[in-house]
Amino acid sequence: MEDFYTIQGEGFNSGKAAYFLRLAGCDVGCVWCDVKDSWSVENHPMVEIVEMIKRIKESSADKVVVTGGEPAMYDLKPLTDALKKNNLLCYIETSGAYPLTGNWDWICVSPKKFKAPLPDLLKKANELKVIVYNKSDFNWGEKNAQLVNENCLLYLQPEFSVLDEILPKIIEYVKTNTKWRISLQTHKVMGVR
Repeated sequence: MEDFYTIQGEGFNSGKAAYFLRLAGCDVGCVWCDVKDSWSVENHPMVEIVEMIKRIKESSADKVVVTGGEPAMYDLKPLTDALKKNNLLCYIETSGAYPLTGNWDWICVSPKKFKAPLPDLLKKANELKVIVYNKSDFNWGEKNAQLVNENCLLYLQPEFSVLDEILPKIIEYVKTNTKWRISLQTHKVMGVR
């Protein structure tokens, strides 16, 4: 769908420079998705992996975040093989609803109620990032936190449109449930893409 060099704004890698490859196609359908343009594959031209690598190499990026849409809908091994061949770190942001292919340095699973994550994929996650839109999302987060590995970092992130309402609830929750951390969409605060 699009690609750009920017600052990672969410989760553990927040604040780090990264090249984003946003793949089109998603059937998870989050009502609060901020990139609904990514859902349709037909609206976006195909881009060869060699062209993606060329664009990345024109930047000074050493990390690539593959996101979507839902990037795990595709066989990502050819992409990660090419990225690794060019000495690039490979990060993915996925809902976890599909089996994961490819060779990843960092796996961020952001599970969605609309299409639950695969338990096997949750076991591989380096980071679990639960978007909190309403109070029931805390239970959703806890349910998924029980399925990750012991080294997985746990984040609660307010859905941006309800930030003022939900952030105080997340703060109180994290103060009581200290295994969790707070993730904010700092790229929106910084005004970067």
